[in-house]
Amino acid sequence: MSMVYINVFLAFIMSLAGLLIYRSHLMSSLLCLEGMMLSLFVMMSVAILSNHFTLANMAPIVLLVFAACEAALGLSLLVMVSNTYGTDYVQNLNLLQC
Repeated sequence: MSMVYINVFLAFIMSLAGLLIYRSHLMSSLLCLEGMMLSLFVMMSVAILSNHFTLANMAPIVLLVFAACEAALGLSLLVMVSNTYGTDYVQNLNLLQC
């Protein structure tokens, strides 16, 4: 396995570990999710370029578009939660509140 694949896989694992460890703040969770999506984008792009998959050239762009939409939605939720509750702690959120 190439060193590029190992480094990107370690970046994904570090983001996943960060998501599992630092899940008390919404902002840190969103940053870890963004790191996971970007490492998947790099891994997919490198795999497509190295293996010359001509039919899958659009897949990394679609993944990047979904990551951008996820980031925009997450930041808008972060602004709404911080305006409503005053902090971004996940344990303060009450999903059953109308």
